[in-house]
Amino acid sequence: MSVIRNLGLLSVTALFVSIGPVLADGDATRGQKIFNKCKVCHALKAGQKRIGPSLHGVIGRRAGSESYFGYSPAMRSAGIDWTEENLDKYLEAPKKFIPKNKMPFAGLKKVKDRADVIAYLKTVSN
Repeated sequence: MSVIRNLGLLSVTALFVSIGPVLADGDATRGQKIFNKCKVCHALKAGQKRIGPSLHGVIGRRAGSESYFGYSPAMRSAGIDWTEENLDKYLEAPKKFIPKNKMPFAGLKKVKDRADVIAYLKTVSN
C-alpha cells in the first residue's frame, strides 16, 4: 500500500515541479500573439479604456482599482492583487476565480499559453 501512496505523491510532486518553470519562463514573443485574443477588449496604453480596462501595469495592481473603469462589484471587492499566480488562475477560468465578474472570456486552458501571456504583460507593464 505504501508503494502506491509513494508513487501517487511522486506523481503530484512531478506535476507541480513541471508547472512552476512554465509560469516563470513564459515566452513573451509567443504571448504577444496569444494576446491578440485580449486586445479586442483590453488596451496596453495606460488609462485607455475599451470594453475592459487597460492592462498596462496590471502586474502588481489591485483588482478593480483603475478609477476610470466601471468594474463589476465582484471585481471591485475581490480583494486581490494581480500577481503572476493570480493572473494565471484568472486567465484559466475568469468566472471561476472571481465569480460574477463581467469579463465574458472563457479563459486560456493551456498552462503554456497563460505563462506566455503573463510574460508578455510583464514587458508592457513597466
